[in-house]
Amino acid sequence: MAQDSAAQERIATETTTIRRRLGLVPAPELPETTARDIAEELPALLKRHTDDRHDWDVECVTDPLIGADDTTEDVIHQADEIKRANHWDYVVCITDLPLFRDGRLTLAEASESRRVAVISQPALGASPLRRRLREAILHLVNEMHHGSDEGERDRQQQHMERGAAARSESGILNRNSRELMGWRLSERLVPIQRVTPGENEKEVDVRFVSGARLRGLAKLLAGMVRANRPWTIVPAFRRIVAVAFATGAYGLIFPSLWKLSAAYELYRFVILMVAAIGAMVVWLILDHGLWEPARYSRSKRLTQLYNLTTIVTLSAGVLCYYAILFGLFLIAVILFVPGSLLESTVGGSVSWLNFPALAWLAASVATVAGALGSSLESDETIRSATYGYRQQLRQQKVKERQQQDKQREETDSSA
Repeated sequence: MAQDSAAQERIATETTTIRRRLGLVPAPELPETTARDIAEELPALLKRHTDDRHDWDVECVTDPLIGADDTTEDVIHQADEIKRANHWDYVVCITDLPLFRDGRLTLAEASESRRVAVISQPALGASPLRRRLREAILHLVNEMHHGSDEGERDRQQQHMERGAAARSESGILNRNSRELMGWRLSERLVPIQRVTPGENEKEVDVRFVSGARLRGLAKLLAGMVRANRPWTIVPAFRRIVAVAFATGAYGLIFPSLWKLSAAYELYRFVILMVAAIGAMVVWLILDHGLWEPARYSRSKRLTQLYNLTTIVTLSAGVLCYYAILFGLFLIAVILFVPGSLLESTVGGSVSWLNFPALAWLAASVATVAGALGSSLESDETIRSATYGYRQQLRQQKVKERQQQDKQREETDSSA
């Protein structure tokens, strides 16, 4: 009889289990890819680490309009509308925009009353993005589900301490009910502060901001560069590499490069390399219109951030391109330049270091030629390789505003 009553109680409990629905709303490309990977494991993690009285359903819906404008005050309202339309209990939006509140870089914020949370993906840094984002989502759902005041956080802390072994087994580093994520090296260098806004901000109950201004901006920049996928630049530079290698190979025929490579000190090679890479980055920006004018943006700070992101993204891509050129020239020099001929040309003894030195000089000279060869590529090809989704969207808006200004000027002149 006791077993029958226990079984009946278990069945009654299972039938009365309330399912909770969590919606993830990422921006396209990197946030979407990361969110969809996390969505598969979130139901089990939420049941295990948030509330085992409920079964959890997690849906992922991509929405490019979340945080699509320079201003971010309406993100909470947009997310709430999406939540209501999909009949979710909670929603976490993952935007690819930097968020600033009262001049402070914001990583995430949540509204307990609306059951809406927002995470700025680039503010989490470049890596390990997936683990950080997973922990941030779990914590924000905890804040919305259990409450954000001090008493509720104390009770949640006790719950987390009882489940410390389970959290460790799941690979979750966060052990504090008041922290957005566990502390890794990046969080030690750039601490995250938990802030509860005053009564004048009724939309947000809790906010997580960067505790170090300059280091936080550097971490944000790394996240924005990753969103631009700088590794996609090299495949788009195939023609440029071909032009540069052909130019450098032709230059190797003449003894001038041989003599200069033997005469140069190390600092001259470094200066020439930096100058060549810098010249190519500047040429790409000017020739293909990659610089965003401040007058077409409502946020000067965001414009500066995106322009700096463009410079760093291109520099990373051109550096990879330079390394490829150096490798090609090193192979060519070793295979086709006899040591005896190099020694007679430079008029002195040579060592094995002379071969990489000659390849290094040829790569620098060829990079300048490659910058000119980049004009062979279309603006669309270069922009697609350089920009992620958000910057491409911003560029489209800039072009539309430029066309509107041009049409307005033509109308005024004709009048």
